This record gives sequence, C-alpha cells and structure tokens, in this order.
Amino acid sequence: MKPLLRYFLRHMMLAAVLLTALPAIARPGPDGFADLAEKLLPGVVNIASTQIIKGGNEDGMPDLPFPPGSPMEKFFHDFMDRNHPGAAPNGGHGVQPEGRKSQSLGSGFVIDASGYIVTNNHVIEGADEIKVILQDNTTLKATLIGRDERVDVALLKVESDKPLVAVPWGDSDKARVGDWVIAIGNPFGLGGSVTAGIVSARGRDIRQGAYDDFIQTDAAINQGNSGGPLFNMDGQVIGINTAIYSRSGGSIGLGFSIPSNQAKLVIDQLKAFGHPRRGWIGVKIQQVTQDIADSVGMKEPLGAMIAGIEDGGPAAKAKIQGGDVLLKFNGSDIKEMRNLPRLVAETEIGKTVPVVVWRDGKEVGLSVTVAELPDDPKVAQVAPLDKKSDKPLEVPGTGLKLSALSDDLRTRYQLGDDQKGVLITDVAPKSAAAEKGLKPGDVILEVQQEEMKTPADVVDRLQKYRKAGRKSALLLIQTSDGTRYVPLSLAAEKGQGG
Repeated sequence: MKPLLRYFLRHMMLAAVLLTALPAIARPGPDGFADLAEKLLPGVVNIASTQIIKGGNEDGMPDLPFPPGSPMEKFFHDFMDRNHPGAAPNGGHGVQPEGRKSQSLGSGFVIDASGYIVTNNHVIEGADEIKVILQDNTTLKATLIGRDERVDVALLKVESDKPLVAVPWGDSDKARVGDWVIAIGNPFGLGGSVTAGIVSARGRDIRQGAYDDFIQTDAAINQGNSGGPLFNMDGQVIGINTAIYSRSGGSIGLGFSIPSNQAKLVIDQLKAFGHPRRGWIGVKIQQVTQDIADSVGMKEPLGAMIAGIEDGGPAAKAKIQGGDVLLKFNGSDIKEMRNLPRLVAETEIGKTVPVVVWRDGKEVGLSVTVAELPDDPKVAQVAPLDKKSDKPLEVPGTGLKLSALSDDLRTRYQLGDDQKGVLITDVAPKSAAAEKGLKPGDVILEVQQEEMKTPADVVDRLQKYRKAGRKSALLLIQTSDGTRYVPLSLAAEKGQGG
C-alpha cells in the first residue's frame, strides 16, 4: 500500500502544479478592440504643419509624408494633377512660384477638454502654421505652447466652441512585455487608423538622445503615426508613438514609443513654464566596462564613470571627483550609464539628494544639490599648462610613444594653448594601446586619477602598477570628441620587457 500511496500522491501533486500553471499559459486575448477604439478615436487628432520653403524641389512638388516609390506617392501626384493643374511643372501647367509650402502630416491626442494637445516635436518643428483636424473633420488653428527637442514632445493649444474629447494618461511603468496595446494615428495622411499589437520590449535605447527609454511595440506604426498615442487595454495613454525601424519606410513590427511617465513630466513643465526644466549636476559620464571595473577594483561593471566635472557645478561642490563611479542616485541603483541622465533630469530642481560613488576601492556616500540644466552648459575651464619639457619616450609594453606638449605639436594636432597633459605621438599597430582606440594627437591627462605632466610621469606610474601585479591601469584621455577613461593593459608585449 505504501508504494501505491506514494505513486498516487506524487501524480496528484504534479496535476495540481499543471492546473495552477495552465491559466497563465492559456490566457485568451481580447475578443476585439471595437468598443475601445470607438471610445478613444474622438480624442486622437491629425496634425498638419506647414512651412514656407524658398525655391522648390526637383519636380516642384511639396515634400511628401510617405516614402518615395510608395503607392501613396503615385496617388498623391495623380490627385494634384487632377485637382490642382498648374501646381507642378510635371502637370504641364504654369510656373512654380519662388516660394512653396512644405506640409508635414502627423498625429496627436487631446489631454485636456479645454484644447491642450500633445504631439512629437519633430511633427511641428520649423512650422509656420499648425492645424489640428478632429475626428469630425473640424479644422482648428493651433498655437505652440512649448516643445522639447531632447525628449521629442510638443504641447499645442487650440480654441474650440465646444469641449474636446480628452484621453487619460496611464502609468507606463506598469506596462509589461506581452501586454496588449493599440495605436491610433494618421499614417500616410489617411487619418483615424487603429492598429493592435503587444509591448515587445521595455527600456529600449535607440540612440536618439541621452534620455532614451522607449517602449517597443509590434503594433503597426507608419509615417504619419508620429505623435499619436499608444493605449493600454484600459484606454489610457502609456506612450507617444515616435519612431520606427524600417528599411522600406513602412512598418515591419518595430515601433518605438516615449513612455507616458517620461512624457507627462515634460508636458507638465511645458504647460507651466513654456519650456522643459531638467535637473543637472554637471558631470560627463561614460559606460563602465569590465576592463574599467577591473582597473578600479570593482567585481562587476556597474554604474556611471565620471569622466569630467563642470567647474562650479553641483557635482564639483559635492566633492564628486573624476574617476569616481556613481553607483546610486537618490536611492536608485545605477545599473548602467544611461540610467543616470534620466534620473537626474527627473529630480526636483533645488533638491539635495544622496549619492554613492566608488572611490579608492570602497563606497563613499555624498550629497549633491540638483540644479537646473543650462541651455548651453559651459565647458570646464582647463588649468594652465605646466611648461616643463621632456624628450619623447616610449612606454614599454603598451605601444605608446609620448611627448611633452610644445608649440609645434599644439599646431600640428590642433590643440589649445591651455591644453594640459602628455601627448601621444605614435601608437604601434596591434598594440595594447591600438586595441583601445588610442591614436596620435590624443592627450593623457591622468593615470589612475593622478595628473600627468610629463612623459616620465606616465612611464613611472605604469611601471609601478605593472610591478605591483596589476593587469591594467585607467587612463583619462582627452580626444577631439572630449574626455574618456581607457583601461590600458599592462601585460608585456612579445619581444618587450615587462
């Protein structure tokens, strides 16, 4: 009986596990989107922005809101020839005027019944006139309240005789990969188009700016959908459809939306001030690689390395140093570099927050008071050059040849009179330095956070770390693109002494 009882209980437990897991696997999709679409469509608008362009393009036609060669292009040309003969030379009528109107089509959505409308900045950028077309084809002239190039959002205002239908913001942080979503917009100028899909990914960085944190969706998004809303199944806006990845110009299921929580913060500022107000601490940062982590004694690559500090900025006042790795900001972990700019930008201006940095092999707690991001942050001032000269030197085991800065070298490499550091004059092919992208004209500012003034300083410091058994040393390098930290291998190259 006992073996039989164990057999029975084991299979009963297995069945219970399978029955518990089954609903999560077999959850059905929605029966349809018709009721939700009917409710939301009145809150989504088409946007037509017009810009006066001097001269014309090759065929005299206005810029088209769809890719060349698409079926819509032929439709547009046929329509213009039938209804506006003389508007274009290829119609054989008239002469193209000196100035022409370039029209861009996009989408938007109403967030307030009094007439506030959200769209993308790139939809209305440079426009001389902006018109909003409601679902019932009512056309209203729009006024630009404010725009933000960095996040690519804009806030418009229209005046209407009757209240508009507004759609509510949702919490984008609650959107999960796999959730159903619908997009409504004005693809190719067709207006009022509804597509459905799921959230494909979160936190996408598509290299559009410092604050990238896009929602990826496979709901069909095409040109003209820009500025339109991405809705969850509760009819709330969780994203602003902004970009697509496509070789043809049409949707291939890779659409990207600005999260509503990020957009709403900016929209509230545009409404209150007419421009965005972002937090700023005055640092230049770079990604922490495994090599860099090894160089500073960290077990894994986390945080944002401080590659530069603005003189007189909040970070300088907080005693944050170049070479620090910022691990936590205001209680939030910085898992990778790109997390920091958004956290800082969204912090209340004037607020003092705790930070944790990695310095000299241990965590150090500091406090920094967040300031407002200047329109054009000043470049940190460079200290006067130490005029001490030294002969060119080869750094064993690295592939580097170094020289003290001179007037001739400054002219040759287009360096400023106030440039400090040690100049790299040659990099051996396939050397440790070449593998890290170092090149003649780069300047070594620091080795392991110690300032370098002469080639001998660099050689002595690297030899010291090599003898101590370190695998690499962290160099602060000035390039034509700015400063960055480079972990340089200290392993001896073949044919060279260590």
